[in-house]
Amino acid sequence: MSRRQFALPARSAEHPPDDTGCTVLHVDMDAFYASATLLAHPELVGTPVIIGGGHRGVVLSATYEARAFGVASAMPMTRARRLCPTATVLPPDFEVYSRISKAVMATFAAITPVVEPLSSDEAFLDVSGAVRLLGSPATIAQQIRDTVADEQGITCSVGVAPTKFVAKLASGLAKPDGLVVVPVEEVVTFVQQLPVGALWGVGDRTEENLQRLGLRTVADIAHTPLATLQRALGDTSGRHLHDLSWGRDPRRVEPVRREKSIGSDETFAHDIDDPVEIHRALLKLSDRTAARVRSAEMVGRTVSIRVRFADFTTITRSRTLREATDVSREVYETARELFDALGLVRARIRLVGVRMEGLTPAAGTPVQERLDEPETGWRDADRAVDRASARFGAGSVRPASLLPGSGGRPARGEGREGGHSPSTKRPGDLS
Repeated sequence: MSRRQFALPARSAEHPPDDTGCTVLHVDMDAFYASATLLAHPELVGTPVIIGGGHRGVVLSATYEARAFGVASAMPMTRARRLCPTATVLPPDFEVYSRISKAVMATFAAITPVVEPLSSDEAFLDVSGAVRLLGSPATIAQQIRDTVADEQGITCSVGVAPTKFVAKLASGLAKPDGLVVVPVEEVVTFVQQLPVGALWGVGDRTEENLQRLGLRTVADIAHTPLATLQRALGDTSGRHLHDLSWGRDPRRVEPVRREKSIGSDETFAHDIDDPVEIHRALLKLSDRTAARVRSAEMVGRTVSIRVRFADFTTITRSRTLREATDVSREVYETARELFDALGLVRARIRLVGVRMEGLTPAAGTPVQERLDEPETGWRDADRAVDRASARFGAGSVRPASLLPGSGGRPARGEGREGGHSPSTKRPGDLS
């Protein structure tokens, strides 16, 4: 049985599960991007819907009705359409996703300060300090589900358990729109009923290796000598899986989890070899990436690019800057130089991406002003653009070369110009 197909194991006890000591919650929004998108399309609720874009793009999310046909996240759109030809395809709305994500995280923070976000739509919560005020862990979990549904109009599933590993398993088995409690005394039975593919760290290859050893359930792993697992999988992996098979997971919920990198990719509608168009794409992606870094209140020292060719060969290049930055112009200049250094001539390109790495909190990282920067510099201009985007919507202010009808090459130091004031220039721009 694949790890994608396992179901909730049957409980041996007839009474409701005892949540004493189950102070770790894993909360996960149900088909988050699809559910959030459908808030503007209520007539499509209950039908197969795919969130994605373009003939050559990939699936960002899908409703459970579409998933029943085999549609999955990151699947090429062409394959998704073949699997579910009756599905409605809608473009993503990242502004809506960001707004809802922030509201959901605020709901978590109102319950407990010990929140460990894993992504925009899921997090671990340690509610041990909240039970005296708010009730049992299961009661708190239901309160979260009700609040998210009432205030955001979407559903979430929650796993309640004594450890992070078991809580995440439980939330997956609760989907969609469910709540699963795994009592302390039932952890081992709960875990060992599952197929090996349910364990963290077991990908397709490891699952195949385990099955070749005759290990198909977690109980099989639990009752295999540790030395045998270590010989087959390596010391670290063998011990890791053996511990999980007995429900052992000593990790605490970490209240702050910083992103290690932030980036954006673009898959072109057709393969291109025009450096002007590629520079335009790099400019747009640099702008988007730097804005996300600023939104996360971080700065980064390393800029990397990714280039995928028509034959799907992919290369990456990176450069570490002398000073950390969150300035769109500096990110674009570095990304463009990295691309130009490749010396590509008429190479057919399918995708490009820009990423910032080596991220640190902006508040604690000194930023060196550039000697050639005007008194009111690029960093100030970026923040003005961020404020305008927050007020008027993403894309309301953008580089001039990205405006409709512009076919020019993005110049170094290209200014952003807003749709409402086309003559507005950033510091240092020439007439």
